[in-house]
Amino acid sequence: MSGIIYDTSKIKACEGFYAICDYAEFDKQWTDELWKDVLTHPPIYEELVYYLEHHTFRDKVKIEGYSLSDLYVFQMDKYNLVREIGKNPRSCNKERMVMRAFRTMLDMQENPAEYVKRLKEGRGEDRL
Repeated sequence: MSGIIYDTSKIKACEGFYAICDYAEFDKQWTDELWKDVLTHPPIYEELVYYLEHHTFRDKVKIEGYSLSDLYVFQMDKYNLVREIGKNPRSCNKERMVMRAFRTMLDMQENPAEYVKRLKEGRGEDRL
């Protein structure tokens, strides 16, 4: 098979993605669903590949002006609220919040108004 070039970039991205989700202790169903959704949104897939390679956000994709960095900060803020009321902080780590930011970005594409409202309201001390 000389002359055939194989592109293994998606395989490497998939392996990296699943390794992060495993480290973040997401179950297989949640991880599979996120991977499927990422693959069907090429700009978000590119963001994921960039994150896997650099462990930072490129922030090229924006929805209603919000980037992955904004959604990551939103996840961090939610964690701080949970931690303050005594819930288990073990469930929260950087990679977990990153993957949740990707999930939120994908969901936000479907219903931006709902997520913009949540982001603008802030964490709210009296609600989760």
